[in-house]
Amino acid sequence: MSLHVHLVPSLAGTAVGAPVRVEGAEAHHAVAVRRLAVGEPVVLTDGLGALATCEVTATGKQRLDVVVRSLTTVPRPEPELVVVQALPKGDRGELAVEMLTEVGVARIVPWAATRSVSVWRGDRAAKSLEKWRATAREAAKQARRAWFPEVAPLASTADVAGFLSQAPLALVLHEEAAEPLAGLPVPDAGPLVLVVGPEGGLAPEELTAFADAGARTVRLGAEVLRTSTAGVAACSALLARTPRWR
Repeated sequence: MSLHVHLVPSLAGTAVGAPVRVEGAEAHHAVAVRRLAVGEPVVLTDGLGALATCEVTATGKQRLDVVVRSLTTVPRPEPELVVVQALPKGDRGELAVEMLTEVGVARIVPWAATRSVSVWRGDRAAKSLEKWRATAREAAKQARRAWFPEVAPLASTADVAGFLSQAPLALVLHEEAAEPLAGLPVPDAGPLVLVVGPEGGLAPEELTAFADAGARTVRLGAEVLRTSTAGVAACSALLARTPRWR
């Protein structure tokens, strides 16, 4: 069984045999929720490729002390996947972030599409973005990821077109597209950018802007997936044709 993974701010300069202290909410979760005890193993990561396998030496209410037994540096996975996710309604945004993180996406960009039912403004925007970021952190720990995904600030359609214009492969999911995603050549180097539209579908002006930026419009199949699940299905299809899943 894989060891539990906990996030720390940094592992820079850490060596085998060195003590490390985990504090705050992360330590509380390890001690009070997962009930880690002295002598048990645990893995720490900084979310930037470093993994430290450790042994618990002491615990407290908001404190976990460990000693490092081994260190590993994991290369950043290539190709990187970037998913532009139109804002779904309700809690489906967190569902999409959770699944995209588990499947290995490097960057998630929330997008205020024309037909998005959900709207992020003011305090709600800040709270919603933090909720997506917290969901990504927890999902990355659950998936035992060494590289945690970035959840970018809310993007406009113009921002998205800019991302697409710079990507080696830029794709837009659309149920009426003539080109199937299956069989599409996938480069081994990224970033590969995938746009997932809202429940109401992509607006004509958005399709035009993305096509002008060099994106290819593709479909998954005959079935129409929800916006919260289409991204993970498409990413899985892409990853199956890269060295990451071979």
